[in-house]
Amino acid sequence: MTTITLARAGTTITLSDRLHWTDEFDWHPVEQASSYSTTGALLIDVATRQAGRPITLQGTDTQAWMTRTTMLQLAAWAALPGAVLTLTVRGVARDVVFDHAQGGFTAEPIWRLLDGEVDATLLYRPTLRFLEI
Repeated sequence: MTTITLARAGTTITLSDRLHWTDEFDWHPVEQASSYSTTGALLIDVATRQAGRPITLQGTDTQAWMTRTTMLQLAAWAALPGAVLTLTVRGVARDVVFDHAQGGFTAEPIWRLLDGEVDATLLYRPTLRFLEI
């Protein structure tokens, strides 16, 4: 079984291996545009995308819960503009940045507790949105 990890500047955190890669097959490496010339001929421009694959890892109501300690580390990395991280998922390491245009990083607590009851072990359901660079 492979694990999902996220690393930056020598620090690696292990993410839940239950995170669901929601857009794994939504991205295509081929970019295509078509138009018609003034003579009516079809013009097709095709190229391979160099980067920009979105990677969304999402927890569910019953899976992929992670501790507040992990959420605090993720929030700290997400607060660094342009920070490049290494995401390893499905056994492949990818250089990524948080996709702030799509929400970047969010986490929702599993239980609603009083402020004084919140500690490092409180569990959260995360959503991580990255762009592969």
